[in-house]
Amino acid sequence: QVQLVESGGGLAQAGGSLRLSCAASGRTWSMYSMYWFRQAPGKERTFVAAETAGGGAYYADSVKGRFTISRDNGENMVYLQMDSLKPEDTAVYYCGGRAGGWSGAASAMEYWGKGTLVTVSS
Repeated sequence: QVQLVESGGGLAQAGGSLRLSCAASGRTWSMYSMYWFRQAPGKERTFVAAETAGGGAYYADSVKGRFTISRDNGENMVYLQMDSLKPEDTAVYYCGGRAGGWSGAASAMEYWGKGTLVTVSS
């Protein structure tokens, strides 16, 4: 059974940090590009960060220099370290996966988790 399960969301103050985790199962995830997207209330789901199977990392401009994506293929885990958080980072964060190279489109994802809520207070 293919599953992506996010954890680590919660409440943080502006300037603080959170680390999100995504536990993946049911596929050889080392062969997949793994993603983080986010969706704020009333807005579309947007790209945050990705790491391809080849190890290339991509970031949205809004999080570059503050967020870091990483993965542990042996443990089938994907992480998103979020530092210097801002209130505008408040959203539900989703883990996604797709075979193939990088794509910043939510429609390109083959698999999704159910999301974890991040709330950043000012």
